[in-house]
Amino acid sequence: MNGKSKFVLGVGIIVGTLVWLGWVGVTESKTYYHTIPELATLSGSEARHRIRVGGDIRSGSIQRLPGRVDFVIEQEGKSLPVSYVGRDPLPDTFVDGAQALVEGRRMPDGRFVAEKVQAKCASKYEAAPGGAKPGYGKPGRPEKAPAGSASPNRS
Repeated sequence: MNGKSKFVLGVGIIVGTLVWLGWVGVTESKTYYHTIPELATLSGSEARHRIRVGGDIRSGSIQRLPGRVDFVIEQEGKSLPVSYVGRDPLPDTFVDGAQALVEGRRMPDGRFVAEKVQAKCASKYEAAPGGAKPGYGKPGRPEKAPAGSASPNRS
């Protein structure tokens, strides 16, 4: 085998390895969103993929244990027991009744093991009924900005 053949073979092996690593990385990082009722219909390889599931955290179900947090999310009358085992701290909005989106894998016993949890409390950020919109002054009547804030009319 001459030097040119060895070079072409080496380049082929490197390119093939990079393509394989890229393919494995893309397929492993895919996350499919399913509802809780849909989880019961998953079978075979579908059930083993990374999955995202959303729902409301059942009141009184949050249990903080060493190394994990167990809770139950509910959606459309169905419930799903979840064990969060991720390293990131849970968000401040992770409380009873909040909406949560969990990402992980479903175990054969029906429990969902989540590595990521996102939580939000929709009512916390909604405008109060009949309340004024945020900003300075009333519409059509500008007022001065509070002391120490930037003024839009500075030269």
